[in-house]
Order: sequence, then C-alpha cells, then structure tokens
Amino acid sequence: MKKVLSLLLTGVLLAAAGCSNSGNSDSKTIGVAIYKFDDTFMTGVRNAIQEAAKGKVKVDIVDSQNDQPTQNDKVNLFISKRVSALAINPVDRTAAGVIIDKAKQANVPVVFFNREPLKEDMQKWDKVYYVGAKAEESGTLSGEIIADYFKSHPEADKNKDGVLQYVMLKGEPGHQDAELRTKYSIMAVEKAGIKVQKLAEDTAMWDRVKGQEKMAAFLSAHGDKIEAVFANNDDMALGAIEALKAKGYFKNNKFMPVVGVDATAPALQALKEGTLLGTVLNDAKNQGKATLALAQVLSQGQTPTKENIGYEITDGKYVWIPYKKITKENMNEVK
Repeated sequence: MKKVLSLLLTGVLLAAAGCSNSGNSDSKTIGVAIYKFDDTFMTGVRNAIQEAAKGKVKVDIVDSQNDQPTQNDKVNLFISKRVSALAINPVDRTAAGVIIDKAKQANVPVVFFNREPLKEDMQKWDKVYYVGAKAEESGTLSGEIIADYFKSHPEADKNKDGVLQYVMLKGEPGHQDAELRTKYSIMAVEKAGIKVQKLAEDTAMWDRVKGQEKMAAFLSAHGDKIEAVFANNDDMALGAIEALKAKGYFKNNKFMPVVGVDATAPALQALKEGTLLGTVLNDAKNQGKATLALAQVLSQGQTPTKENIGYEITDGKYVWIPYKKITKENMNEVK
C-alpha cells in the first residue's frame, strides 16, 4: 500500500511540475497559418518567421492549402492547443472577421500578415494587428519601371503611335494587392505622360504556369502589337517570359519589357539574364521578422511599440514594410 501511495504521490508531483512548466515563456508557441506553402513569396516569409523565432519562441507553421475552411480548422486546432498567439496569412481576407471572433473569445492575440483584413474587422479587438506592404506603392513603382523604359527606348513604341499597348496578368480576382497593383501601375505610366491602351487582361492567380498559359493566349490574339507586359507578381511574370521565349523573344535583339513584383530569387536570376525588365522588392524577410516580433510581444501579454518590436506601428494596428524598385542596375542590393 505504501508503495502504491508513493507512486501516486510521485505521479502527482510530476504532473504538477508539468503544469507549472507550461506557464514558462520557453513553452509558449505561436500558431502560424500560411495560405499555401507552394507560393514562392510566402515561402520567403515563412522562412523569415522560422529564422526570427530561433532561440526565442516556438512556432508551429501549417499549410492552409489555399482553402479557407481548412485554415479555419487549423485555427480551431491552434486555439484548442492553447497557443499563446496566432499569426495568420488569410486565404480569404474577408474571412478574417470569423478568425478574430474565435481568437477574441479564447483571448489569443492575432497578427495577420501579407493579406490585409477589412478595416471594420481590424477594429473588432485591440489585440489584432497587421503586417504588410501597401499594394498601391508596388503598383506605382512597377509602372514607373515601364514608363522609364518606354521613354528611354523609342524603339519600344513598335507602331510609332505614341501609345503604350500593354497586357496585364492579374492575381486573384478581388484580392486587394491584385486590384491596387493593376490600377496604380497604369496610373503611374499615365502620370509619366504616356498614353496607354490595354490589349488584354486576365487573371493567372499568382501562378507561373497559369501566367505562361495566359501570355501564350495574349500572343496568339495580339502578337507583336504587345509593347509591354505587367504582372502582379514575379511568378506570373516569369511564366509570361517562358511564353515569350517560345515566340522568339529575348534573342536576336527581340525584346519585350516585362515587370513583376516581389523580387524573388528566380526573378533576380531573370533580371541577371536580361529577360525580366524589373521587379519591386516585396520584403519577405522584414514581413516575417515583424510578424514574429509582434506575435511574440503579444504572447507575453505586452502592448507592441516600436521599442519592443523594432518597427513603426501606424494607427495602433499596422506595420507597413516599404517596397523598393529593383532593376538589373541595383539587384545586388537585394542579394
């Protein structure tokens, strides 16, 4: 009997030790959900989060497989595991409100990143933050790259009509980055004093293969009338370049100005090779670092400030990471 009591007492003490240990900062976990793992840019953000977390806090990063119900299930699981904070790259920005309601009920702070929730959802709770970049800025910079090229290369105006005939590869329909990059890139060209004519526009869902397919269709319909290609991200731009190569571009002085956004490693390689005219640095490293810093401070029950996260906070909720224009001339700065 004494032996049984002794074993029971030992078990109780071990359980108590385990419970007390779960309150230590070492055991805190931040639950991170990415909209999909096979997105080139988000892979960079994910890697930056993991790197920033080393030696500081545990992160559990999951793939939402580009499906909002799947992401909702992942969030439910994180909350049931009692994670200390959430970092969510939403599949659908309009679904953020549901996630916020769940997080608020469980008192788990949440940091959204890269896909900005609706403003009214951001106001639902004081423990909701966002890390990202202003899409209109990336659109403006990509438009300026094309405008600069068109002005400095008279031969770019193939039919000599003084009008830039272009095609546009868009990301997801309704996605704020896709809509704003599309709008502001063309506005920047017009602001530079260049008239424009849109020959074609289609969505390629941020995807390289779809970008190649859509560009091939544009070429079949419009051929050499196309004078520039705008793409909302680098993957679609690289897909467009493959379609252009199949039509004899990028050799024998046959060039097509193609611009993307993100400054991914494959895009920098294309810049080096001279097939991509330019891109815009969407700073994955600092988006990841800022997201982790915010989530960690919130997980400790603190209020984020510039002093404790290292980034400026706008309107008490937003951390904006600036974009940067990248061409062959300054690409080494990104590396």
